[in-house]
Amino acid sequence: MNDAATAANAFLLVYAGLFPIVNPIGSAPIFLRLTYPCASDRPALARGVAINSFALLLGSLFIGSHLLEFFGITLPIVRIAGGSVVAAFGWKLLHSNEELEDQRSATATAHQPGSRIDAFYPLTMPLTVGPGSISVAVTLGSQRPELSSGLSDLALIGGGAVAGLAAIAATIFVCFRFAGGIVDKLGERGTSVVMRLSAFILLCIGIQIIWNGYVALMAAPT
Repeated sequence: MNDAATAANAFLLVYAGLFPIVNPIGSAPIFLRLTYPCASDRPALARGVAINSFALLLGSLFIGSHLLEFFGITLPIVRIAGGSVVAAFGWKLLHSNEELEDQRSATATAHQPGSRIDAFYPLTMPLTVGPGSISVAVTLGSQRPELSSGLSDLALIGGGAVAGLAAIAATIFVCFRFAGGIVDKLGERGTSVVMRLSAFILLCIGIQIIWNGYVALMAAPT
Protein backbone atom coordinates (compact mmCIF):
# COMPACT_ATOMS: atom_id res chain seq x y z
CA MET A 1 0.00 0.00 0.00
CA ASN A 2 2.87 2.31 0.85
CA ASP A 3 4.53 1.54 -2.49
CA ALA A 4 1.32 2.33 -4.35
CA ALA A 5 1.00 5.60 -2.44
CA THR A 6 4.58 6.57 -3.36
CA ALA A 7 3.97 5.95 -7.06
CA ALA A 8 0.60 7.74 -6.89
CA ASN A 9 2.19 10.78 -5.23
CA ALA A 10 4.82 10.99 -7.98
CA PHE A 11 2.09 10.66 -10.62
CA LEU A 12 -0.02 13.42 -9.10
CA LEU A 13 2.96 15.73 -8.54
CA VAL A 14 4.02 15.52 -12.20
CA TYR A 15 0.50 15.75 -13.62
CA ALA A 16 -0.67 18.59 -11.36
CA GLY A 17 2.59 20.46 -11.80
CA LEU A 18 2.61 20.37 -15.59
CA PHE A 19 -1.09 20.57 -16.46
CA PRO A 20 -1.63 24.32 -15.87
CA ILE A 21 1.58 25.22 -17.75
CA VAL A 22 0.99 22.91 -20.70
CA ASN A 23 -2.66 24.02 -20.61
CA PRO A 24 -4.06 21.71 -23.33
CA ILE A 25 -7.58 23.05 -22.80
CA GLY A 26 -6.49 26.64 -23.32
CA SER A 27 -4.40 25.64 -26.34
CA ALA A 28 -7.26 23.78 -28.04
CA PRO A 29 -8.80 26.87 -29.74
CA ILE A 30 -5.41 27.88 -31.14
CA PHE A 31 -4.82 24.31 -32.33
CA LEU A 32 -8.15 24.55 -34.18
CA ARG A 33 -7.12 27.84 -35.76
CA LEU A 34 -3.70 26.60 -36.85
CA THR A 35 -5.03 23.36 -38.34
CA TYR A 36 -8.01 24.93 -40.11
CA PRO A 37 -6.55 24.39 -43.62
CA CYS A 38 -5.92 20.69 -42.89
CA ALA A 39 -8.84 19.62 -40.69
CA SER A 40 -8.64 16.03 -41.97
CA ASP A 41 -5.09 15.75 -40.59
CA ARG A 42 -6.04 16.84 -37.05
CA PRO A 43 -6.12 13.31 -35.53
CA ALA A 44 -2.61 12.56 -36.83
CA LEU A 45 -1.33 16.00 -35.79
CA ALA A 46 -2.84 15.62 -32.31
CA ARG A 47 -1.14 12.24 -31.94
CA GLY A 48 2.18 13.66 -33.14
CA VAL A 49 1.98 16.61 -30.73
CA ALA A 50 1.23 14.26 -27.82
CA ILE A 51 4.20 12.01 -28.65
CA ASN A 52 6.58 14.93 -29.15
CA SER A 53 5.44 16.58 -25.91
CA PHE A 54 5.96 13.33 -23.98
CA ALA A 55 9.51 12.96 -25.34
CA LEU A 56 10.47 16.57 -24.59
CA LEU A 57 9.08 16.52 -21.06
CA LEU A 58 10.58 13.08 -20.35
CA GLY A 59 14.03 14.32 -21.30
CA SER A 60 13.61 17.47 -19.22
CA LEU A 61 12.34 15.52 -16.20
CA PHE A 62 15.12 12.94 -16.04
CA ILE A 63 18.10 14.68 -17.66
CA GLY A 64 17.64 18.39 -16.94
CA SER A 65 18.59 18.34 -13.26
CA HIS A 66 21.63 16.13 -14.02
CA LEU A 67 22.86 18.73 -16.49
CA LEU A 68 22.55 21.41 -13.84
CA GLU A 69 24.49 19.26 -11.38
CA PHE A 70 27.16 18.77 -14.04
CA PHE A 71 27.70 22.53 -14.01
CA GLY A 72 28.13 22.47 -10.23
CA ILE A 73 24.61 23.51 -9.20
CA THR A 74 23.48 21.39 -6.26
CA LEU A 75 20.01 19.87 -6.04
CA PRO A 76 18.85 22.00 -3.06
CA ILE A 77 19.67 25.14 -5.05
CA VAL A 78 17.90 23.73 -8.10
CA ARG A 79 14.84 23.05 -5.95
CA ILE A 80 14.78 26.52 -4.41
CA ALA A 81 15.32 28.31 -7.73
CA GLY A 82 13.03 26.00 -9.68
CA GLY A 83 10.36 26.10 -6.99
CA SER A 84 10.44 29.88 -7.16
CA VAL A 85 9.87 29.69 -10.92
CA VAL A 86 7.00 27.24 -10.48
CA ALA A 87 5.39 29.37 -7.76
CA ALA A 88 5.78 32.48 -9.92
CA PHE A 89 4.07 30.71 -12.83
CA GLY A 90 1.27 29.60 -10.55
CA TRP A 91 0.81 33.12 -9.15
CA LYS A 92 0.73 34.64 -12.64
CA LEU A 93 -1.75 32.08 -13.96
CA LEU A 94 -3.90 32.40 -10.85
CA HIS A 95 -4.43 36.10 -11.47
CA SER A 96 -4.30 36.33 -15.22
CA ASN A 97 -3.34 34.11 -18.14
CA GLU A 98 -3.48 36.92 -20.67
CA GLU A 99 0.28 37.01 -21.25
CA LEU A 100 0.41 33.28 -21.96
CA GLU A 101 -2.55 33.55 -24.32
CA ASP A 102 -0.96 36.54 -26.07
CA GLN A 103 2.19 34.49 -26.70
CA ARG A 104 0.20 31.58 -28.10
CA SER A 105 -1.98 33.84 -30.21
CA ALA A 106 1.18 35.44 -31.62
CA THR A 107 2.34 31.96 -32.61
CA ALA A 108 -0.96 31.35 -34.38
CA THR A 109 -0.77 34.70 -36.17
CA ALA A 110 2.75 33.97 -37.38
CA HIS A 111 1.47 30.89 -39.20
CA GLN A 112 -1.34 32.02 -41.42
CA PRO A 113 -3.82 29.58 -42.98
CA GLY A 114 -2.32 27.97 -46.04
CA SER A 115 1.16 27.53 -44.58
CA ARG A 116 2.41 24.03 -43.90
CA ILE A 117 1.69 22.79 -40.40
CA ASP A 118 4.18 20.49 -38.69
CA ALA A 119 3.45 18.45 -35.56
CA PHE A 120 6.66 19.63 -33.88
CA TYR A 121 6.83 23.32 -34.81
CA PRO A 122 4.76 25.27 -33.99
CA LEU A 123 2.22 22.81 -32.55
CA THR A 124 4.53 21.12 -30.02
CA MET A 125 6.96 23.98 -29.50
CA PRO A 126 6.14 26.63 -28.51
CA LEU A 127 2.35 26.14 -28.49
CA THR A 128 2.16 23.11 -26.18
CA VAL A 129 5.60 22.67 -24.57
CA GLY A 130 7.55 25.89 -24.13
CA PRO A 131 10.33 27.14 -21.86
CA GLY A 132 7.89 27.30 -18.93
CA SER A 133 6.88 23.64 -19.25
CA ILE A 134 10.50 22.54 -19.62
CA SER A 135 11.64 24.52 -16.56
CA VAL A 136 8.82 23.03 -14.48
CA ALA A 137 9.73 19.51 -15.66
CA VAL A 138 13.38 20.08 -14.71
CA THR A 139 12.32 21.31 -11.29
CA LEU A 140 10.03 18.33 -10.72
CA GLY A 141 12.86 16.03 -11.78
CA SER A 142 15.03 17.51 -9.05
CA GLN A 143 12.58 16.07 -6.52
CA ARG A 144 13.86 12.54 -7.16
CA PRO A 145 15.26 10.72 -4.12
CA GLU A 146 18.96 10.08 -3.64
CA LEU A 147 20.42 6.73 -4.63
CA SER A 148 20.91 5.96 -0.94
CA SER A 149 17.13 5.78 -0.50
CA GLY A 150 17.03 2.54 -2.47
CA LEU A 151 16.50 1.39 -6.04
CA SER A 152 12.94 0.31 -5.28
CA ASP A 153 11.96 3.87 -4.31
CA LEU A 154 13.67 5.23 -7.42
CA ALA A 155 11.80 2.73 -9.60
CA LEU A 156 8.44 3.53 -7.98
CA ILE A 157 8.87 7.29 -8.22
CA GLY A 158 10.28 7.06 -11.74
CA GLY A 159 7.39 4.86 -12.84
CA GLY A 160 4.86 7.22 -11.28
CA ALA A 161 6.52 10.21 -12.94
CA VAL A 162 6.50 8.53 -16.36
CA ALA A 163 2.85 7.64 -15.85
CA GLY A 164 2.17 11.30 -15.04
CA LEU A 165 3.86 12.38 -18.27
CA ALA A 166 1.90 9.75 -20.19
CA ALA A 167 -1.30 11.14 -18.67
CA ILE A 168 -0.29 14.66 -19.74
CA ALA A 169 0.37 13.38 -23.27
CA ALA A 170 -3.00 11.60 -23.30
CA THR A 171 -4.72 14.78 -22.12
CA ILE A 172 -3.03 16.74 -24.90
CA PHE A 173 -4.18 14.21 -27.48
CA VAL A 174 -7.79 14.19 -26.26
CA CYS A 175 -8.00 17.99 -26.00
CA PHE A 176 -6.53 18.51 -29.46
CA ARG A 177 -8.27 15.57 -31.13
CA PHE A 178 -11.68 16.71 -29.88
CA ALA A 179 -10.84 20.40 -29.63
CA GLY A 180 -14.05 21.59 -31.27
CA GLY A 181 -16.37 19.76 -28.89
CA ILE A 182 -14.36 20.63 -25.78
CA VAL A 183 -14.26 24.34 -26.62
CA ASP A 184 -18.02 24.37 -27.26
CA LYS A 185 -18.91 22.53 -24.03
CA LEU A 186 -16.59 24.27 -21.59
CA GLY A 187 -16.80 27.74 -23.03
CA GLU A 188 -14.63 30.62 -21.92
CA ARG A 189 -15.86 30.61 -18.31
CA GLY A 190 -15.45 26.86 -17.82
CA THR A 191 -11.93 26.95 -19.22
CA SER A 192 -11.07 29.84 -16.90
CA VAL A 193 -12.35 27.98 -13.82
CA VAL A 194 -10.34 24.86 -14.65
CA MET A 195 -7.17 26.87 -15.18
CA ARG A 196 -7.58 28.95 -11.99
CA LEU A 197 -7.93 25.81 -9.87
CA SER A 198 -4.93 24.23 -11.57
CA ALA A 199 -2.90 27.41 -11.09
CA PHE A 200 -3.58 27.40 -7.33
CA ILE A 201 -2.36 23.80 -7.10
CA LEU A 202 0.74 24.79 -9.08
CA LEU A 203 1.43 27.65 -6.64
CA CYS A 204 1.23 25.24 -3.71
CA ILE A 205 3.56 22.77 -5.46
CA GLY A 206 6.10 25.53 -6.07
CA ILE A 207 6.11 26.57 -2.40
CA GLN A 208 6.48 22.92 -1.32
CA ILE A 209 9.48 22.47 -3.63
CA ILE A 210 11.08 25.63 -2.24
CA TRP A 211 10.59 24.30 1.29
CA ASN A 212 12.11 20.91 0.39
CA GLY A 213 15.15 22.67 -1.07
CA TYR A 214 15.52 24.88 1.99
CA VAL A 215 15.34 21.91 4.38
CA ALA A 216 17.94 19.99 2.33
CA LEU A 217 20.21 23.05 2.20
CA MET A 218 20.03 23.59 5.97
CA ALA A 219 20.73 19.91 6.63
CA ALA A 220 23.77 19.85 4.33
CA PRO A 221 27.16 19.82 6.12
CA THR A 222 29.01 23.15 5.99
